[in-house]
Amino acid sequence: MKQFTSALAIASIVSLVNGHGFVTTPKARQPGTAMGAACGQQVLSNQGSDKYGNIQGELQIASSQNDYKTEECDIWLCKGYKFADNKDNVQSYKAGQKVDFTVDIRAPHTGVANVSVVDTASNKVIGKPLISWDEYASTATGVTDDETNFSVTIPDDLGSQCATAGDCVLQWYWFAESIDQTYESCVDFTLGGSGGAAPVESSASSSSATEIAVTSAPSVAVQTPTTAAAQPTTFATTARQSATSAASQAPTASAVPSASASDLPFPTDSATDVLTWLQALLGNLMGN
Repeated sequence: MKQFTSALAIASIVSLVNGHGFVTTPKARQPGTAMGAACGQQVLSNQGSDKYGNIQGELQIASSQNDYKTEECDIWLCKGYKFADNKDNVQSYKAGQKVDFTVDIRAPHTGVANVSVVDTASNKVIGKPLISWDEYASTATGVTDDETNFSVTIPDDLGSQCATAGDCVLQWYWFAESIDQTYESCVDFTLGGSGGAAPVESSASSSSATEIAVTSAPSVAVQTPTTAAAQPTTFATTARQSATSAASQAPTASAVPSASASDLPFPTDSATDVLTWLQALLGNLMGN
């Protein structure tokens, strides 16, 4: 029985480590001190060690932290990653320019996805998604090349909406319906002129960044999971509310220090938290 439990725990760790996604090109927003000040130091630590994690996992951690500030964190915009931490990696695009994306997906989880231009002040999609999938990273087919290597075209009707750094991002959004997990990566950019010139990074480009998509008249940015394919510009308040509710009720290991091994809650995001959990579990098992 002990051997079975240990094998199950190890298998869960392998699944956790492999079950994430993140945009690697263009360079997306990274976690930093501004995020920590808004979302809490434990959330920052978690994302610093595993930026491939999902929003629901962040919320589970945040629910037990006193320094998590819901409105300031704005976790459903770019997973709470802040422009203030990424000012040195703003991309410069032109209307009609083609932008190549590379996404690193570590395991398939069937869902829907898109890349859109998002107005960061309102967290709403501008116009329509630049590209979308009504079935993404399917567990039946595995991750396909066109889901991880693709291009989007910067719209020509944005006007001056994205002229200032921090106002707009190209947001890659993946809602893995099969496991109820949401992944986002954001690319910060500014828009000027027209044509097909290559992206230009700011002169101070270094370790931080952001990326995402673009078009006109804002509509909502977090898609409803059940209708994201048919209505990709509609926000998912249902997913947000259910995830937040689940997070607020999620138990933590510190809340039950004397519980038996079978009662220990299994962490859902950070590999470090998982290893800590496994150590406690094995300690209880050895004591039986």
